[in-house]
Amino acid sequence: MRVFITGGSGWIGSAVVPELISAGHEVVGLARSERSAAALREAGAEAVAGDIDSLDVLRENAAASDAVIHLAFKHDFDNFAAAGTTERAAMETFIDALDGSGKPLLFASGVALLAPGRVATENDASPFSGPTAPRGGVEPLALGSAERGIKPIALRFSPTVHGDGDHGFTAVLVDIARRTGVAGYTGDGSSRWPAVHRSDAARLVALALANPDAASVVHAVGEEGIPAREMAEAIGRGAGVPVAAIDAADVESHFGWIGAFFGLDIPASSALTRARLGWEPTGPTLLEDLAAGHYFERAAA
Repeated sequence: MRVFITGGSGWIGSAVVPELISAGHEVVGLARSERSAAALREAGAEAVAGDIDSLDVLRENAAASDAVIHLAFKHDFDNFAAAGTTERAAMETFIDALDGSGKPLLFASGVALLAPGRVATENDASPFSGPTAPRGGVEPLALGSAERGIKPIALRFSPTVHGDGDHGFTAVLVDIARRTGVAGYTGDGSSRWPAVHRSDAARLVALALANPDAASVVHAVGEEGIPAREMAEAIGRGAGVPVAAIDAADVESHFGWIGAFFGLDIPASSALTRARLGWEPTGPTLLEDLAAGHYFERAAA
């Protein structure tokens, strides 16, 4: 199968590409820089120049492929609305290019905020729709493309996709602990965050591609919900700093932009995904990854 992938040199995508190639697929990756192109070629993929604003490039390569895996996203927290607009335009382009083809369209989404305060499942619909919603409200848009003869699959990733080299939420929390001298948590620390190891997330993407009729929504969730206090304690041990609850009035000044997210209780299940695709996470847990030390070696460098 010829697979066009965006974000193929990113944190998750760079683990997905080898999984696809080892499964015998021909992979074509979007590359916004020569560095990204070199990484794709080194992994055994073909690189095509462009970014997710290059709609003609997206359209041409989607139409020429047997499947699309869209993992790229502009992680610009200073202008998240513009990032959502870009995301929606890219998804509309993919849908138009694949119209009536019967081809799979896999795309990155998330489990966060599906059902705050209770365990979210694959049966929960995304609460975000419309161009002004987070990520451009593309999940309902893309899932609706089934009516146009496309096989959409929402890849709902945990907010923490961890591993050696991670520069996402967990790495940010480690950096904050080092900078402030405190590994903090909000409230009583009982709020829960789902997590998945990068290798397990990559295997799940490849499984979803191989079984496009098995599920239109999959949850890349290895751990249903790790209490924030346990995360803070693991960070405190690794960084050699005390652990403490941060007063509500000080959350923004201590954590910055991530404070509003870290206090959310957003557990999620992957039971249906495991049953439908036979996926079982085998990578380290988040606390095991934190205990391994690599988050702190990078932060100290």
